[in-house]
Amino acid sequence: MFQQKPIIGVVGGSTATPENYQLAYELGSHIAVRGAVLVCGGLGGTMEAVSKGAFENGGKVLGFLPGNVKSDANQFVHIAVPTGMGVARNVLVVNTADVLIAFPGEYGTLSEIALALATGKTVIYFPGSWDLKRIGVVDMSRFKEAFDARQAIGLALDTLSKIRH
Repeated sequence: MFQQKPIIGVVGGSTATPENYQLAYELGSHIAVRGAVLVCGGLGGTMEAVSKGAFENGGKVLGFLPGNVKSDANQFVHIAVPTGMGVARNVLVVNTADVLIAFPGEYGTLSEIALALATGKTVIYFPGSWDLKRIGVVDMSRFKEAFDARQAIGLALDTLSKIRH
């Protein structure tokens, strides 16, 4: 019987600090090495860094683009899907992912975190990302903080193992 690979969504800003770029690259590497597929927004910054990490370590990268042009994708995306949906494409990223890992970002990142939590998915977030605990009550079993790439992938894979059993 064919078993699908787990799909890990990574969201974050279209720009990234050098530290977050490196962290996203490491996370992409971990995603690839563990045999998961990466889904992201397919552009620059955090998305490029995580895509590069996955790509350079034999992983597969799916990018949902906000515009209509495939070539807008960063060079590490294997499958670029031009949606023409702008930020509404965030729904596709979230619905495709089995679990979401969030980096610091702007309102698009916030929308992806909120959509994931609203649909019952777990979100692992790094410091500097949107911390929803400051806004209101959040189910902490589905909103988990990570401090490095190894911890984030561990939390993501633990979540996936619970979903699949």
